Amino acid sequence: MYNHRLHQQINAVLQKEQIDIGGADNHFFTRFIANATAIDSLFQEIYGRDDNRDPFFDRLIQQVVQAYIQRSRRLRERDAEKAAKGHWFLSNEITGMSLYVDRFCGSLTELGNRLDYFRKLGVNFLHLMPVFESPEGESDGGYAVADFRKVDKRFGTLEDLLGLQEKMQEENMYLMLDIVLNHTSDQHEWAKKAKQGDPDYQDYFYMYADRQLPDRFDQTMPEIFPESAPGNFTWNEETGKWVMTVFHRYQWDLNYTNPTVFLEMLGNIFFYANLGVDILRIDAPAFIWKQAGTTCQNLPQAHTLLRLIKQCVEVAAPGMALLGEAIVAPKEIMKYFGTGLYTAKECDFAYNATHMALQWDALATGDTRVMLAAQHEIMQKPFGTSWINYTRCHDDIGLGYDDYMIRHAGYDPREHRRFLKDYFSGIYAGSPARGALFSVNPKTNDARISGSLASLCGLEKAIGEQNESAVQLSVARILLMQAHSFFLGGLPVIFYGDEVGYTNDYSYLQDDSKSYDNRWMHRPLIDWEKYRNIDKEGTPEHRVFSATQRLIRIRKKLVAVGDYKNLAWMTPHNIHIAGYLRTFEDQKIYCLFNFRDQPSRLTWFAFREHGAVPDSLYDHWQDKEYEPGQDHEYLLLEPYQFLLLEAR
Repeated sequence: MYNHRLHQQINAVLQKEQIDIGGADNHFFTRFIANATAIDSLFQEIYGRDDNRDPFFDRLIQQVVQAYIQRSRRLRERDAEKAAKGHWFLSNEITGMSLYVDRFCGSLTELGNRLDYFRKLGVNFLHLMPVFESPEGESDGGYAVADFRKVDKRFGTLEDLLGLQEKMQEENMYLMLDIVLNHTSDQHEWAKKAKQGDPDYQDYFYMYADRQLPDRFDQTMPEIFPESAPGNFTWNEETGKWVMTVFHRYQWDLNYTNPTVFLEMLGNIFFYANLGVDILRIDAPAFIWKQAGTTCQNLPQAHTLLRLIKQCVEVAAPGMALLGEAIVAPKEIMKYFGTGLYTAKECDFAYNATHMALQWDALATGDTRVMLAAQHEIMQKPFGTSWINYTRCHDDIGLGYDDYMIRHAGYDPREHRRFLKDYFSGIYAGSPARGALFSVNPKTNDARISGSLASLCGLEKAIGEQNESAVQLSVARILLMQAHSFFLGGLPVIFYGDEVGYTNDYSYLQDDSKSYDNRWMHRPLIDWEKYRNIDKEGTPEHRVFSATQRLIRIRKKLVAVGDYKNLAWMTPHNIHIAGYLRTFEDQKIYCLFNFRDQPSRLTWFAFREHGAVPDSLYDHWQDKEYEPGQDHEYLLLEPYQFLLLEAR
C-alpha cells in the first residue's frame, strides 16, 4: 500500500544527500520505495509503542541511505551482476569451505597467499570463522566479540581483510563472515560503559539488581551449556547486578527491546556489507528476543527483527545474502526463511542441520528410514532460498530431530539416541568411530557429539591399527557422506581438514583456554607438511583430497544439482539405500547412496516411478554406463558405494 507520508520522508533524506533518483541511483531509489512500507511496518511492529519512535525511525532511514552512499562502485557493479543472474547463490557452481584463519594458516595475509590451494581443490567460497576482536582466553572461538569493526591482531588488520577480499574477487570467489547479533563480549565498549554505571549502556543489556526477574526467566529458559556455563545469568560485581549470559558468563546478551541496540547492530551489518561480504552469517538468531515466561528462543519478534534487517539490506546492499544460523527443529528452521507475506524474504540461507545429523544417524545404523522421515518437512523450504549443506561444521553434532522420525523407523527414541552417542563416542562394541560427547546434561542425559569427519568415519582407528582394509572402508564412508550433501541441493560447505581426511586434533588439551571444550578436537591446527601428502598417491590425504576434488568438478558441470526446488526422493525399496532425483529442463540425475557396510540391492522398478526408464544411465563417479534391467532384476551397490546416474 502506498504511503505518501513515508515517501515524502524518504525523498527529503534523498534530496539532502543529493541522491540522483532519476539517473545513476535510480535502482536504489526504486528498491527503497518498494521496500519502504515493509520497513515502516516491521519497525512499527517492534518499536511502535516507544514514545520516541519517530526519531529512531528517522535514524533508520538515514542509516540505509548512508550505507548505500558508502558502498563502493565495484560493489554496486557486483550487486548488478548478481541481480542479472537472479538468485545467484542457488548455482551448482559454488562450493564452499569453512575455516579458522589462525588454525588453517596463521593470518589473513597468509590466507591470501594460499588461494591457489582452493583453486586446486575447486572451492570458490570461503566462510571465515570470526576474525573480529575478542578477548584471548574468553573468546568462545571468536563469538565473544569485543569490537565488531576491528580485526583481531591474531589474524592481522582490517586492511589485511580488505586485501584478502580484493584477491578473492579477482579469483571470482565469494566471502562469508559472521556477525553475532545476540551478545557481545563483556569487554566490549558498551559493556565497559555499563560496568562504569552508565544507565544508557546498561539498557543495552538485560541487567537486574535482584533475582526476581532472572528467576522468572530461568523457570522456562533451557541451559545451553549446562556443563561449562550453567544458568542464564551471571552476577557482575562492578555493577552489583545480574546480567543475562545465555551462552557463557563473559557473553552479555543484547537487549533488542531498546531500539538503539537495533540501530547500532544494523550499522555493523552495513559495515560488513560494505567490506564486500557476499553472505553474512547471523549467529544464533533464535535467541535475539527475550521474554519472561518463554524459552526465549524462536519468538515471533526475533523473526520480525530478521525481516526488518533483510528489507534494509535489500535496499542498501542487495548483493549480500543473509544466513540465519538457527540450529533448531525442522519446523522452526523453516520459519527463518520467512512466512506469509515474508516467505523467502527473511533469511536467504539456513543450515540444513537436521539433515546433517540424520546422515550420521543413517551411517551409524545403516538404515535410512529416520533420515527419510524428516524430508517432508525439510522440503517445505521456499524457492529462492537455499540450504548450507554439510557433513560437519565447527560445532557439535546434535541429535535434536523429532522423536516421531525415530519411531517411524521402529526405534525407541531414547534408546536410539543412546546408541548413537555410544556409537560415535566409540563405546559401542564394533564401532569404528572415535568421537566424544559434548555438553552432557546430567538432568536429561542429553548430549551432542564432537569429532572430525574422518575420525567419526573410522579413519583414526584404522590408521592406529594399521589396518589397510579398514582405511579403505573409512575413506568410503567419508566420501559417501560428502557426496550425499554435495548433490542434495543448496550450497555445500566443507569444514577445513575434512578435504584431506584430518583426524581428531588432541592438542587442545594442552591449552587452558580450550581444554574444557572438546569441540576443539575437530578444529585442527593444520600441519602444512602433512598437507603435502595430497600429492602422494596411496596416502589417506591423497585419496580423500583427489576424490573431493573430483566430486566438486562433477557438481559444477551438472546444472540439475543447483537448488531450484527440483529434488524428489525415491521410494525406499531398500532401507539401506537413500536415493534422490535431481532434474532441470531435460537433465535427470539419480543419486544413490548405500549406507550399509554390506552390499545392497535396489530394484530397477525404483526408476520407473519417475517417468519413462532411460535407455541407459551414466555414472559420473565411476565413468561407467548402466543399462536398466527388468523389474525383477537389481542394481547392486557395494558397501558405502554411491552412484551419480545421469539419464541418457
